Amino acid sequence: MKDVTTKLSYGLYVLTSWSDGKPVGCIVNCAMQITAIPASFAVSVNHDNFTTECIKKTGKFAICILAEDSDPSLIGTFGFKSGRDIDKFDKVGYTVESRLPVINDSCGFIVCDVINTMESETHTVFLGAQVAAEQYGDRTPMTYDYYHKVIKGKSPKNAPTYRADSEQAADAPIKTRKFKCEICGFVYEGDELPEDYVCPICGVGPEHFTEIE
Repeated sequence: MKDVTTKLSYGLYVLTSWSDGKPVGCIVNCAMQITAIPASFAVSVNHDNFTTECIKKTGKFAICILAEDSDPSLIGTFGFKSGRDIDKFDKVGYTVESRLPVINDSCGFIVCDVINTMESETHTVFLGAQVAAEQYGDRTPMTYDYYHKVIKGKSPKNAPTYRADSEQAADAPIKTRKFKCEICGFVYEGDELPEDYVCPICGVGPEHFTEIE
């Protein structure tokens, strides 16, 4: 039986906040506008994400909308690493808008004050009132479908749409040899995987790649 939930549309965003004056953030794919006047937005974040703790403490969050041509390493940094362990913003260009860090390499941002929350078994849904927003140029937003089919990445395990059994499915018939990153799911295609190859998403070396059929 086919899973109809895969037909739902998702985007790809970096959700940001603060931790004792340090910018923090994580990748989310569930962000939506709830009302237009006044403007309000909802985001869903896994309980295990450090960003969830920070939003609960600060009562604020920013939604940074990734573009199709955003640097893929943003997904590796914010989707497959923890702000408890590293400074995700160390090599990422950002500015502070309405007292929140926002990613420069994006379509733009929406800053919100938290006005309500809802808890599920695994995720917190934050409802926020918009306090600021800005569009950067006329870039094309990255959809979750684009991320899977073009960038060929997999879902972070804390994503609302993550399913361990579905991550093994191939996206297209094999035309050349394929090597899959065991960390982020990026697929390299070619005759051989170079010895000095570095994953463009999560930055690991060839030792973390496995050839797939």
